[in-house]
Amino acid sequence: MIRNAAPALRARRRSRGTAAALLAVVGLALGGCSAGGSDSSAAESSGPTPAAPATSATRPGPPTTAPDSTLPLSAAPATVPAVTRHTPARGPGWKPGPGSRVVVAPGRERLAGEARILARELKLPYAGTAVVRPGDIELTDGDGAPREAESYTVRTGGDRVLITGRDRAGVFYGTRTVKQALRSGGVVPEGEITDTPAKPQRGLMIDIARKPFDARWIEDRLREMADLKLNQLGLHFSDDQGFRIESSTHPEVVSAQRLTKAEVRRILALAASLHITVIPEIDSPGHLGAVLKKYPELRLKDASGRVVPGAIDIGDPASARLVDELLREYAELFEGPYWHLGGDEYQALTRRDPEASFPDLAAKARAAYGPGGRVSDLATRWVNDRAAVVRDLGRRPKAWNDGFFRGGAVAVDKDVEVEYWTGKEIGARAPEEYLAEGRPVVNLNDEYLYYVLGEPNDFTYPTGRRIYEEWTPLVLRGTKPVPERYESRIRGASFAVWCDLAGAQTPDQVARGIALPLAATAQKVWDERPPSRSWADFESLARRVS
Repeated sequence: MIRNAAPALRARRRSRGTAAALLAVVGLALGGCSAGGSDSSAAESSGPTPAAPATSATRPGPPTTAPDSTLPLSAAPATVPAVTRHTPARGPGWKPGPGSRVVVAPGRERLAGEARILARELKLPYAGTAVVRPGDIELTDGDGAPREAESYTVRTGGDRVLITGRDRAGVFYGTRTVKQALRSGGVVPEGEITDTPAKPQRGLMIDIARKPFDARWIEDRLREMADLKLNQLGLHFSDDQGFRIESSTHPEVVSAQRLTKAEVRRILALAASLHITVIPEIDSPGHLGAVLKKYPELRLKDASGRVVPGAIDIGDPASARLVDELLREYAELFEGPYWHLGGDEYQALTRRDPEASFPDLAAKARAAYGPGGRVSDLATRWVNDRAAVVRDLGRRPKAWNDGFFRGGAVAVDKDVEVEYWTGKEIGARAPEEYLAEGRPVVNLNDEYLYYVLGEPNDFTYPTGRRIYEEWTPLVLRGTKPVPERYESRIRGASFAVWCDLAGAQTPDQVARGIALPLAATAQKVWDERPPSRSWADFESLARRVS
């Protein structure tokens, strides 16, 4: 793969919002009073109260304390990613004290998991739905949060903190902000934080097929992702070099170094607690070398009888049966909403004349689609057939962009989400073509977001600085952004670790190497605006809060 070395272009800018109506937040405060009674000096609060019903006898409303005019207005907390808005107020802010606890609002017991995680991290007791008192952090959801999914507010005043999320994920992200604010500055600043992600899909993809990573290493990445408010982990677990998860239907294809299903369930349970969706990928019809070692009769051969590495014979019905059996087995293990089909780099289609090189496939294409039928039509049908299998299992299918072809007798189904990585060196379609068709696209631009072990084919390890200073989700291919009118169709981005030369780095080296690029990606996919911090400041902050 040949990297485009042209100078990077800065993507679109949006004006930053400014904190408005500063005086309106003077006196902002949270929570109830202590169990001993109300604060006689308190005035009525203008802030949101928990949505669940409570009587004044059991859960007093949030009081307000007069602001200390000798204190400066607060500043936004230092976090990665940065919060999208902070409304300052005068006050000391909040930090854990001897009597501090984490509580949830009445009727919000469903937030106990998020509350317990925060309590454990801050070394505070979790008190359930106890009456809020000074020093506490309270979690609630629903009323008082921004409308968007995963959004939240953090209101700090009166020696209390109230985290209100639109949903449980939003509440969890509010706890990440509190945790990082304490790490970076020792205090959650007075005032109100309102935070909403720019993109719904924010991820990390790991190639565990070429290089096996153990369950603990993957779990460590999940925790790192959670603090960065990333919400998708892709696991590419089947390729030419290995098949890395235990199988009951086809144990013969599984590599010696693999994850057991019990380990995968542990990974999935942790991911769910951190509001991360795990997206599995069995890549096909290419990249199936590990599976085909046990099924040599299904290997694709060209007109001269030579085996095509990693490619399955898409003209043989037995090929589809084998792959579909694996898809159905692992759909019982991975219960998330997405499934990645792969679809990339089918080697039959890299030949100058696929129809001449593979006459049997060409004949089947003509039989299915008429005289103009092509081998690429069979490859497209393969993707659509696999999409139908996972769709019937309740999953939304994804595929790599170079599995979509123009001008054929058949097109990839419209609901198959495009994961756009590259294709410039093989003439693959430009990203604007997919966007103009109305397809949802996720950004995995190999110019910025590909960490390829050993740096083969002109790849170089991406740096956090390049991502931070040059890239946005609009920069889908090379260094040039697509037009802003397509912004809503770009669903997000993912940073990818590919293990082409598996021995080039140890797992610990990979973890250290991706830390800053992953933090920079998280910043840019949470907030597309040009960041306010310099790279040096951001780098220092990312190291402090990690």
